[in-house]
Amino acid sequence: MIEVRDLRVRYGGRSVAHVPELDVAAGECVAVVGESGSGKSTTLMALLGLTENAEVTGQVRVCGVDVLRAGPRELRAIRGARAALVMQSPQAALSPTTRLGTLMRRALKLHGVTADPAEAVEAVMLDRAILRRYPHEISGGQAQRFAIALAVALGAEVILADEPTSALDVTVQAEVIGVLGRLRAERGLALLLVSHDLALVSAVADRVLVMRAGEVVESGPCARVLSEPSHPYTRELLEATP
Repeated sequence: MIEVRDLRVRYGGRSVAHVPELDVAAGECVAVVGESGSGKSTTLMALLGLTENAEVTGQVRVCGVDVLRAGPRELRAIRGARAALVMQSPQAALSPTTRLGTLMRRALKLHGVTADPAEAVEAVMLDRAILRRYPHEISGGQAQRFAIALAVALGAEVILADEPTSALDVTVQAEVIGVLGRLRAERGLALLLVSHDLALVSAVADRVLVMRAGEVVESGPCARVLSEPSHPYTRELLEATP
């Protein structure tokens, strides 16, 4: 579902993210970890062609589409409908003056999808009454699940999740991750997860990439990388985990 070869993102000639190789298959979860500023979120944005004013080179295929060579129409066809981005703070992307149900129906209409919004929110363990609420009337965990519900309603085959559990309490974190895990199992979703929470990554990811200063310093099966790290930086991350 995601195939990356020698992806490099530069701003003003300065490389801020370089990923030699990254593959995510249907039903698989791959995590990208590292400290703030390591290039994780930039990599995620580059996969959907959302890095404005950046020079992006390499090969990126998402749902079979050559992202770096695709035109606006082709990109519009995969963004949301086939590959959905769940941001770190989804409430910031929701119009504060529009009810959630209206927001979802507009997105569905834009992509020509006839899904039932109520079924979509119930699929992520939310009450359908949430569709009558405004963004400020829901919690951070509900906002994360609503963003996932929108991806489900659009029929997304790939979810790119940027710190989906940051600033959430442990119970809500478990709910959000549980929803993503169930969707992977039931619908064969491919999940690319950006996180700095190694405990979370160890519980959900099949494979992991470790980034530092824009470079991938280690990658491999999650169990091996987190139990027997080969790079000093990975060991530092593990030692820094409470």
